[in-house]
Amino acid sequence: MLNSISQRLQGKVALITGGASGIGAATARLFAKHGAKVLVADISRSETSVADDHPAISYVHCDVSKESDVREAVDAAVSMHGKLDVMFSNAGVVGRNNLRMDIAALERDDLERVFAVNVYGAFYAAKHAARVMIPRNQGGAILFTASYVTGALGESGHPYAASKHATVGLMKNLTVELGQYGIRVNALSPYGIPTPLSMGATGVTDPKLIEAGVTAKVGLGGAVLEANDVAEAALYLASEESKFISGLNIMVDGGQHLKSA
Repeated sequence: MLNSISQRLQGKVALITGGASGIGAATARLFAKHGAKVLVADISRSETSVADDHPAISYVHCDVSKESDVREAVDAAVSMHGKLDVMFSNAGVVGRNNLRMDIAALERDDLERVFAVNVYGAFYAAKHAARVMIPRNQGGAILFTASYVTGALGESGHPYAASKHATVGLMKNLTVELGQYGIRVNALSPYGIPTPLSMGATGVTDPKLIEAGVTAKVGLGGAVLEANDVAEAALYLASEESKFISGLNIMVDGGQHLKSA
């Protein structure tokens, strides 16, 4: 059990979209371990076990492609805990055949679905986080899950790559706008992790095959990227240890984007 000195988010309230599994769930558990009250917002009604893992974690149903759902999730966090200190816009989807680059085969509904969640969802999360953070005049942190494809070329399908570049662009613009209110805005760009999202993107159903592929490409002495590695980076950006860090897109990819550039 961590003592009060090592609890880096003691007294903080965090909202994590896409928090029922993968990176979001790992981050929710880590934030709670470090003293935060966490509201997990996810479209999944069945994957709510993360809310049972710690008394400080709660769950609310949320489809981030619907602004009303995001607004209600933010309002729920404020209603339950009196404020919002950290917004982690983590929910995301990949397009069909995400590893295939074929602009001639692009279908409008696939493009719209990816942007509705990855881009519009990010806008809504930032908008409603800022709505409640600015009046308090006590700062805050907004984080986005982007992707290592923002630093690498030809590593995913066009809708997904474009959506993640858009997310990073939004993050940088928000850094300039919200800095005057003491609100820090940053992004995390992980490489492949065996999560439901990555397995859906690749069509691979065995997590060990994804782990093997990541290790082979990235190296780092055989280390395997895990959801908790991204959660640790999110913890740093959400905590006061990064109080002067804003506008940063952290590549959590073992340097793979440099090998692919």
